[in-house]
Amino acid sequence: MFIGVLSFWEFIIFATQYPEYLVPRPSVVFSELAANITPLVYHTGITLFEAVIGFAIANTVAFFIAVLFVHSQKIESGLKPFVLALQTTPIIAMAPLLVLWFGTDIGSKIAAAAVVSFFPTIVSATKGLKSVEDDALNLFKSLSASTWQIFVKLRLPHSLPYLFPALKTSAALSVVGAIVGEFVGANKGIGYIILVSTYHMETVKMFTGIIMSAAAGMLFFGIVRLIEKRVVFWQKS
Repeated sequence: MFIGVLSFWEFIIFATQYPEYLVPRPSVVFSELAANITPLVYHTGITLFEAVIGFAIANTVAFFIAVLFVHSQKIESGLKPFVLALQTTPIIAMAPLLVLWFGTDIGSKIAAAAVVSFFPTIVSATKGLKSVEDDALNLFKSLSASTWQIFVKLRLPHSLPYLFPALKTSAALSVVGAIVGEFVGANKGIGYIILVSTYHMETVKMFTGIIMSAAAGMLFFGIVRLIEKRVVFWQKS
């Protein structure tokens, strides 16, 4: 199917002689990709590094806050409006502020990746940790289990089927966040490549950047999916 779509795309552009600066032929794009694969891999690696660090920070904080939400209704009521406000604010609007706070170096890109990938995990982790059945919870309490034991042996295993789908979404979003951060101020990364090629009307180069960004997101998503299969082994994904 994928090859068929590319072949049809190639034929239409070739037959209509559509301008390359608007929509290039796939063969031209892949030739450019092959010719510049080393610098593209380098810049993609930088973006992926930013995404992974942002993902790790965001999801650690999100899970910790979800644990607080489960154990304190007051904390949940107090922090939930801020969490929702953070999610509903477009990252492109926050990116200049992140650059102001964290500078034009890698810090602002990590922060952008973290902001984007934060929300799915906190929602799903909270739901998963609260999904414990009352009978199971009462059984643990009747056996004098501590809060820590209830968390580790009951709440955490129950939350994993909820948590990993959110982590997969978060992984893909973190790449998007890192690229948006690079749009605002950067001299390296795949977002920088896309932005510069846009300014210079280098559409073929822009397409190679888009392909590499998609590959980075799919790679990160796939890694989290493999971890899910190992950790949540009792569930088909």
